[in-house]
Amino acid sequence: MEALGGYPSKSSSPKAKTTLTVLLSMTVGVGCLLLLQTQLRPRRPADFYSFEVKDAKGRPVSLEKYRGKASLVVNVASHCERTQENYAALQALHRELGTSHFNVLAFPCGQFGDTEPGTSRDIEALAKSAYGVTFPFFSRIKIMGSEADPAFKFLTDSVQKTPKWNFWKFLVDPEGRVVRFWRTDEPAESVRREATALVREIILKKRVEL
Repeated sequence: MEALGGYPSKSSSPKAKTTLTVLLSMTVGVGCLLLLQTQLRPRRPADFYSFEVKDAKGRPVSLEKYRGKASLVVNVASHCERTQENYAALQALHRELGTSHFNVLAFPCGQFGDTEPGTSRDIEALAKSAYGVTFPFFSRIKIMGSEADPAFKFLTDSVQKTPKWNFWKFLVDPEGRVVRFWRTDEPAESVRREATALVREIILKKRVEL
């Protein structure tokens, strides 16, 4: 249909208007859906201190409380041929470097035979009474397989190694990054040297910032 003067009419057909409305609605709907999915998608923690774990009593604990310090994270066991020597070395290091800048963080694991039976509270109580440890103990976890604890999996993914036995040690810096790891049979003196050096860096940095 033409308007007066021979020019095409500017009005659109009802069918064209309906199609345009549907297309606009679909575009807006898809955009809103994508935005909602982005907001609801859980963000992957960027570092070790971004995780939440449970203490030996099953209560949630945010690892943010250790940010700014060095942490030596260890998968421990109560009945292992290396339990006594490791607990002694870890406690000495925890006491020597102090909790102002450093902590040993113990995560019991029962995936290596019968070396860690019992409940998390029993494990913590035995470690304190039999070996005199004072560093923090967390809930018993799995560190291998599909049920591996997310916080510990972050450590193993960082070094691309999975512990083959108890008492693997992961040194985490103040920003939550893994800077070094040790296997069960590696010397305690190497752990002590590296942890001490990291704590010194933390102390010097704080002095400069004052």
